Amino acid sequence: MTHGILSSATRDSANLPATTTLWQIDIRPVAGQPDRIAEKMLAGACDWQLPTSLRLIASRGFLIQGTLDLAAVKQISRGLLVEPVVEQSQVARIGDESLAVPLALHHNLVYVLPLPGVTDPEAESALLAMQNLGYDVGAVRTYRKYWVSPLPDQQLELLCSKVLCNNSIEMIVRGPLELNELQLGRPYEFQRTVIPLCEFSDEQLVEISRQRQLSLSLIEMQTIREHFRALDREPTDIELETLAQTWSEHCSHKTLAGRIAYRDGQTERTFDNLLKETIFAATLQIRQDLGAGDWCVSVFADNAGIVRFDDIFNVAFKVETHNRPSALEPYGGANTGIGGVIRDTLGTGMGAKPICSTTVFCFAPPTTPHDQLPPGVMHPHMIMQGVVAGVRDYGNRMGIPTVNGAVYFDPRYVGNPLVFCGNVGLVPRDKSFKEPQPHDLIVSIGGKTGRDGIHGATFSSAELTEDSDIMSGGAVQIGNAITEKMLMDVMLQARDLNLYTAVTDCGAGGYSSAVGEMGEKIGAEVWLDRVPLKYQGLSYTEIWISEAQERMVFSVPESNWEIFRDLCQAESVVATVIGQFKPTGQLELKYGNESVGKLSMKFMHDGRPRVIRAAEFVPQPMTKLSVNSLGSNSTPDWNHDLLKILGSLNVASKHWIIRQYDHEVQGGSVLKPLVGIDNDGPGDAAVVRPVLNSRRGLAISCGMNPYFGDLDPYHMATSSIDEAIRNCVAVGADPQRIAILDNFCWGHTDRPSTLGSLVRAAIACHDLAIELQTPFISGKDSLHNEFSYTDANGNRQSISIPATLLISALGQVPDVRNCVSMDFKTAGNLIYQVGRTKAELGGSHWSIVNQGTGGQVPTVDAKSAKQIFTAVHFAINAGLIRSCHDLSEGGLAVAVAEMAFAGGLGATLNLDPIPTCANQVLVNSFETEMPSLVSLFAESNSRFLVEVTPANQLEFETAMQSVACYLIGAVAPDSQLRISDKTGILVDLPVTDLKAAWKSPLDWK
Repeated sequence: MTHGILSSATRDSANLPATTTLWQIDIRPVAGQPDRIAEKMLAGACDWQLPTSLRLIASRGFLIQGTLDLAAVKQISRGLLVEPVVEQSQVARIGDESLAVPLALHHNLVYVLPLPGVTDPEAESALLAMQNLGYDVGAVRTYRKYWVSPLPDQQLELLCSKVLCNNSIEMIVRGPLELNELQLGRPYEFQRTVIPLCEFSDEQLVEISRQRQLSLSLIEMQTIREHFRALDREPTDIELETLAQTWSEHCSHKTLAGRIAYRDGQTERTFDNLLKETIFAATLQIRQDLGAGDWCVSVFADNAGIVRFDDIFNVAFKVETHNRPSALEPYGGANTGIGGVIRDTLGTGMGAKPICSTTVFCFAPPTTPHDQLPPGVMHPHMIMQGVVAGVRDYGNRMGIPTVNGAVYFDPRYVGNPLVFCGNVGLVPRDKSFKEPQPHDLIVSIGGKTGRDGIHGATFSSAELTEDSDIMSGGAVQIGNAITEKMLMDVMLQARDLNLYTAVTDCGAGGYSSAVGEMGEKIGAEVWLDRVPLKYQGLSYTEIWISEAQERMVFSVPESNWEIFRDLCQAESVVATVIGQFKPTGQLELKYGNESVGKLSMKFMHDGRPRVIRAAEFVPQPMTKLSVNSLGSNSTPDWNHDLLKILGSLNVASKHWIIRQYDHEVQGGSVLKPLVGIDNDGPGDAAVVRPVLNSRRGLAISCGMNPYFGDLDPYHMATSSIDEAIRNCVAVGADPQRIAILDNFCWGHTDRPSTLGSLVRAAIACHDLAIELQTPFISGKDSLHNEFSYTDANGNRQSISIPATLLISALGQVPDVRNCVSMDFKTAGNLIYQVGRTKAELGGSHWSIVNQGTGGQVPTVDAKSAKQIFTAVHFAINAGLIRSCHDLSEGGLAVAVAEMAFAGGLGATLNLDPIPTCANQVLVNSFETEMPSLVSLFAESNSRFLVEVTPANQLEFETAMQSVACYLIGAVAPDSQLRISDKTGILVDLPVTDLKAAWKSPLDWK
């Protein structure tokens, strides 16, 4: 059955002439060109083990409604929609069967179209272009079209639902389209809705929270009920929704900012506010210690953290999560994840110009067999492809380089992929703060409002289930990078003209959060009927909580409004006054002359009840490292183990992803994500020069060790901090000017054990940040990352992600000319290990590829780490180091292999100078080989491999005299890696074999 299709046209285009015609334009590759859409779908069909004999032909297309004749539609097709070198098009009125592909065999015809209300960015851009060229076009919609070779009904349904269509945002139409028009929505019939909450029982309160997807607990619903009882009236639907958005986990961080009674076997402690007493407290202490030298500008107070950069500019940095939308619609979820964090930077201070982005992803292995997937889960291969494409397209189209990132794989991410998106912005020092003023106008600019992302903030507080794609599809937003690029350009002009007093992005919770937060200290009156809409039919509540993308909210003095409006109009950016900040302490929402909601700002922001959650961490006893894949009489094969680690997904090259990102745009790239003689070695951190006439640079890196968290979340957290910092130091950043961000992604924190592990990680962040004098400046949490489903036996199952803490680091490089990369430079140069190796193989990649359990997780010696970071930075800044690489995943053996194949050179190492403490016993027969194993593969923290010329040897060793430093070999010219110790030769492999093992797992086309 054919459904109505809701156009992206505006309300102004609703009154179409009676003579309008609905046209269809099919676009396919010309003869000899590959059918990329079909190839992608066939690859997806393989993931679901559909027949290899499956044939599929694809086209993309546009539905165009307007007063157009055939000649005009053909002109539009040739001039706007088709690239004639590689594409061809066919044009016909809707339903004309001349668009069918003539084939000898009968094929199933399948259309895929956006669901009503889902944003269609390509159609929006096409509509605007047609109207600008003078065509009388009222509506445009895109589609994809497939001709599928004969399949049994069950397999065809599987192909349609799992490969061709995403049910969260799209619909399938089998057979020809039978449409008369593209529906533009129906006029909204205003009706003020009151929720009779005051007389509800507790059971009814819980049920209404569930039905309306409010994600509010019973005590929160009770608090709301008592509040309105005191007011002697019932709440309206918009008031209830406003409180749900404001009190959501996403917006208020109510778990980490709440009271927690914690015990860990040694101590018992109650945190009144976990964040303030750990992460915030660490930064406060560091700033006090720095005194006059404090270089933090604004921390945990704005959309992003801000630090000093130079005498003219400050730098803002923010990393967000966009996990649940990406689980349902990977492309749109990641697309709006990167778009949202860019708006976070734009909305910091009076507006920071985005200069680069970073992304980190966590997926289930893309090779997961389809029959091992829980019901309702998208295949990890498709999720990965969609997420990468979403980030790629948004960042590239906005002209913002994506310069750094990481990818982690674990089967436990199968129902909850994690998508971290970060952005760095440059803001003039005198534009680093904002303050809306009473009587300023509330102005919205950028995208129009639709039903995108409704309940997105509250949805992020709920667990995913096999029904989430059906129940929560409205929580998925679709982005339009071109709209945001236009918004960005015009707002930076307005900033420099001092046309507004404050700005924020319109993200989670939509206007309810943006206006509610901006007006918290003042009060606001909002005129919802004036909000520009994508189509008719939105209720006042949908307008208020929609998370439609590419919108920013400004506080504009009335005297500046006309200039602000004209500036936006000149750049084709929609700007609308939707209210005014009024000094009443109240938020009043109006639709026309009707008041539909009125809440006190105090109750909105301070009325949420605080509950004490129980948190408990039970330390695991230290156990022997048990390696299950090795037999009791096994002899170690270190060559085999090294190749296996290099070829494991978490270590292997991510070049398939990296090469899709533009990291050169804006011209400030100094060290790129891939480095070396062939530009394919794994860089430790990116370095960019944000001010092109300055040599001062920024280093961007990250650290994450989910496997360590299985053993001890404290040491997982400290290891992640250490890794992020040493990645920055490895390229030349000053360790005294590195700021970090935290992103906690955990399972259900209602369980004391899960919350206990999070508390322990937060305590670790506090402890190490103070020791290293490295401040946290911003952060984010995403909790309840679990996927629940009913298995084949009717039993309810739940999959929780591993406790995952991402630490992102922003370092400052005094002079980018002193930066070093990780690739070996010249044969004959000396190789040193800086830092001490300890018998720490618990959670290591050697343990993982050998199915190991137990063992000692890597720890951090803060005093030693600080000395090492300082010494290495001094040596790099003095020009004493030719290349530097941190020792992390896979330990020394992997690090030297990467340095060798990145430089196209070999290396000869003797590990005897490295002292190790072999106090860890394997449950296998080669205990005597333990020192070799530790030296090769231990992942102890705070270590580097560095390359030094013989001419600089004495000066380098003098610079390192206060830290552990060992001369262990030299760069070789013969492209062979040889590693030995007193037991003999451990590794002897061609560098080409090492590189092939490293590149092959994700060497996708």
